[in-house]
Amino acid sequence: MHKIITIVGARPQIIKAAALSRAFKKYAQIKELIVHTGQHYDFNMSAVFFEELSIPKPDYQFEITGGEQGNQTAQMLLNIEKVLLEEKPDLVILYGDTNSTLAGALAAGKLQIPVAHIEAGMRSFNKVMPEELNRIVTDHSSTLLFSPTKTGIQNLRREGFSIDSIGIPTIDHPKVYHCGDIMLDNSLYFSKLASQKSSILSKFKLEKNSFILATVHRNTTTDNPKRLASLMESLLNLANTRKETVIFPLHPRTRKQLESIDNQALFYQIKNENNLILTEPLAYLDMLQLEQNAKLIITDSGGVQKEAFYFQKPCIIARPETEWEELVELKTAILCDVDKVKIEAAYLSFKANPPKNFLPIFGDGKASEFIATELVKFLS
Repeated sequence: MHKIITIVGARPQIIKAAALSRAFKKYAQIKELIVHTGQHYDFNMSAVFFEELSIPKPDYQFEITGGEQGNQTAQMLLNIEKVLLEEKPDLVILYGDTNSTLAGALAAGKLQIPVAHIEAGMRSFNKVMPEELNRIVTDHSSTLLFSPTKTGIQNLRREGFSIDSIGIPTIDHPKVYHCGDIMLDNSLYFSKLASQKSSILSKFKLEKNSFILATVHRNTTTDNPKRLASLMESLLNLANTRKETVIFPLHPRTRKQLESIDNQALFYQIKNENNLILTEPLAYLDMLQLEQNAKLIITDSGGVQKEAFYFQKPCIIARPETEWEELVELKTAILCDVDKVKIEAAYLSFKANPPKNFLPIFGDGKASEFIATELVKFLS
């Protein structure tokens, strides 16, 4: 029996873990334990996903919420280290680029436990983003690196990784895989279920391809009153001037900042704009249903950018750069940051010329099966 510990903490990681947990079920020799750091503590942002996606309840659940980056990461590091010392796993699986990912990489690496990093090689080339530092450190602490795209492979090669390494992988001689995107697995797996079970469209009286979906959660925008105001004014413009229906699930961080003194007047406008629908954070099936049926998606989320691509929806990226460069190169997404003029121009461009180049750059929807097979080979 081989013991694997999967570390999650944020909503996208929980979703990705669902796909690999399903793939592990056919391997009797694998025992997977799930550690949830508590990084996303709101029920709608975390616990509901374990129920909805039929993921086993976490074997370890921390309550590490909020706080400064360093304090949060330090608490996670201490708690994860205790679990690893107690359980003595053969492998640790990490997803993406959160503080939970970084803490897991440092704890496992220092205890000489092999790390498998899923979504390796992604780079925004902006180290102001905490996520960029987390990605780099995690990749360089990993033994097995699973990259979803060819661009990710090229990024790792530029940083000195051997793409064609032979022999037994170690932290000093890691192995790199091009595997496709595990998020695509789940989008394909759950999209039909979402159409059957989600009532989000009828709840808000939304018609197919008749509304814009918007999400924002990154602290580089939410914690900067001017940047947040610029983005919110763009949404108001679409709702008021362009008469578009905009549905806007509010991340807890975004709501908190909009309710602050700096943004209270703006929040009043948003709440009283009839074409701008505010909701609490949504369950995964509801989000999938909105993404499948939106006419346009505006987001600062890396995961939502990709899901927009899976469902062949144009995407306005509310960031100055993206780790998913292929989307911009294929012109299915446009980088606008929070610039009102650029967002307006991108909206008009997509309206006049909807994108068509949705090529299969993220694989065939079987990344989780490939990853599970390779992990079993490594552990055997």
